Amino acid sequence: MFKKIITSFFMFILPLTANAELSDMDMREMQEMRQEVLMVLYANNPETRKLITDAEGYAVFKNQITNLVFLSAGTGKGVVHDTKSGEDIYMKMATGGFGLGLGAKGYSTIIIFHKRAMFDRFISKGWDFNTQVDAAAKINDMGGEVIANGSFLSGITVYNITDNAVLIQAILQGSKHWKWK
Repeated sequence: MFKKIITSFFMFILPLTANAELSDMDMREMQEMRQEVLMVLYANNPETRKLITDAEGYAVFKNQITNLVFLSAGTGKGVVHDTKSGEDIYMKMATGGFGLGLGAKGYSTIIIFHKRAMFDRFISKGWDFNTQVDAAAKINDMGGEVIANGSFLSGITVYNITDNAVLIQAILQGSKHWKWK
């Protein structure tokens, strides 16, 4: 039942995401975004520098989510880095879920892949299901966030950094990531 609801939701949301081809400017913007997000991550969690160095790969995404009472939806884009080959893979994402909530949030997600199989699966399939309880009120550098989330996939570590938000939610959420052509 849950899979049918999420699949139906993605069938609705995916056509709404732009399908433009990846440009050199898009790649430069995402590389700059990655560096900025990693600087914030390392400043707040210094141990992540070693986690990323030792990992099979990592992904950095910039996302937006809106939650209206029972449904949440969001989109984003980012870059996945294979630490073994040095290759960058540019991807888009859509997320949707259901639960209780109200508000909007701009945030960055960093996914660290500890196992090669999980890295390869993410690149080829791009699915993640997670639970999230989130209360955030942050404009620029003012405010704060309390977040508790968990991925249903093992072999990865996920960090979320809130940019701007006015949001309270308790949701079950699925995300689909796919290669940007």
